[in-house]
Amino acid sequence: MSAAPAAVIFDCDGTLVDSEPLARAAWERSLAPYGYALDDTEYRGLVGLPYLEVHGFFADRVPGLESPAPFWDRYSGTLFELIDDDLEPFPDALETVWDLHERGVVLAVASSSPRARLDRTLARTGLTGAFAVSVAGDEVAQGKPAPDMFLAVAAHLGLAPEDCVAVEDSGPGVTAALAAGMRTIGIARFDDGPDVAAADVVLDELSADAVLEG
Repeated sequence: MSAAPAAVIFDCDGTLVDSEPLARAAWERSLAPYGYALDDTEYRGLVGLPYLEVHGFFADRVPGLESPAPFWDRYSGTLFELIDDDLEPFPDALETVWDLHERGVVLAVASSSPRARLDRTLARTGLTGAFAVSVAGDEVAQGKPAPDMFLAVAAHLGLAPEDCVAVEDSGPGVTAALAAGMRTIGIARFDDGPDVAAADVVLDELSADAVLEG
């Protein structure tokens, strides 16, 4: 970039924290009573989507699946226990966030997770105080890949979207940030992970300098 961004907006799950294996385990355990087994390929396509969309995907395939609200109670109970016991931040993300924070860069989060999950995740990893603003998936009309979440963050910060940089680990997230008009960095942590090739810059490891120069 020719100028430093006015703010850096991070996705949370898969970008800041290694939560996707926990989320998958929670879906597996929650769907098991219905006799449904997750398929690797189908689940990979759900990464980065909001809860209601993922629930809708399974509701079309699992006879008798509970409606979103009661199923959330089942799913989130399992997931939150896993988060409390096993969640870890990615070391490069943790270092990057606090390095940017110490440099005075405005930081925010735009997460597909519902507010309850996002707050629990940030608290568990000690990251809550690093961010000026966070927007959760249940606080916008349309989740990723729609741009609503990123536009909401920019509005809360009082910034133009084009003055912000977004950091994302999923295809829907990259699409959303680009649609919002933001410079977008894709973080590709795993060879078989989500496709973030459409991002303006793709990194395999985060650093403050790489984010600011991206």
